[in-house]
Amino acid sequence: MIASPETLLEIKNLYTAFVEPEGTLEALEDVSFKVLQGEFICLIGPSGCGKSTLLRTLAGLLPPSKGEVRLRGIPIRGPEHAVGLVFQQPTLLPWRTVAENIALPLELRGQPLAERQQRVAELLEMVGLAGFEATYPQLLSGGMAQRAAIARALAQNPEVLLLDEPFGSLDALTRERMAAALLELWQRQQRTVLMVTHSVDEAALLADRVVVLSPRPGRIIDIIPVRLPRPRDPSLLLDPRLQSVVRELRQALKNGELQGNGRNSQPKA
Repeated sequence: MIASPETLLEIKNLYTAFVEPEGTLEALEDVSFKVLQGEFICLIGPSGCGKSTLLRTLAGLLPPSKGEVRLRGIPIRGPEHAVGLVFQQPTLLPWRTVAENIALPLELRGQPLAERQQRVAELLEMVGLAGFEATYPQLLSGGMAQRAAIARALAQNPEVLLLDEPFGSLDALTRERMAAALLELWQRQQRTVLMVTHSVDEAALLADRVVVLSPRPGRIIDIIPVRLPRPRDPSLLLDPRLQSVVRELRQALKNGELQGNGRNSQPKA
């Protein structure tokens, strides 16, 4: 008998607001869901609905105004080695080579040089950057820089990998290739992933489940399972089964917009 995956992350009644000169800006409202070990979750919703705020809260970089996030049942109170975050821009240090950027989390943890070098070599091979160890970030393409950023996040061996629209600044062809590379990496590692994307096709291709958020303040409109067999690759984008999921996601987004039209998303005085 195969054991059911355990709950790794639990988000409970999350509410986040920011106090600004114009008033209180509500970013997230009553967000609750669970993430299973090894699951790939995509988050979609209109711009400004709190998707990035949610990821930063899960990473321990932003305390919630109300509610809590638990990792294996323990509340997250600050940054965790078990949680890695990749931003939309690679944020690589320009004065360090690719290998030195990837090694940074290991250096900060005081890992011995020989162990760091071995781990970095493994990660370079894993993300397809072997041979670019001594290259500086300004000489990398956008896709290569983002792969280096993902490798740096993986260097700390996180249980959860958070990806904040990591392919948003890439052209369509490079984005498709990066999605394929991410799929291959996830299928090999079976690491728990939460990824923000504005592409419903990308969400349907990558995810086990898609969390659909409303306009600000972000609330969960729906959580849609993607019951397509794995392994997957971008050729599945033309499959009628995937396009059926895409239509369901678009309808959920539309429903969220209709609900949002009846709510005040402006700062409260």
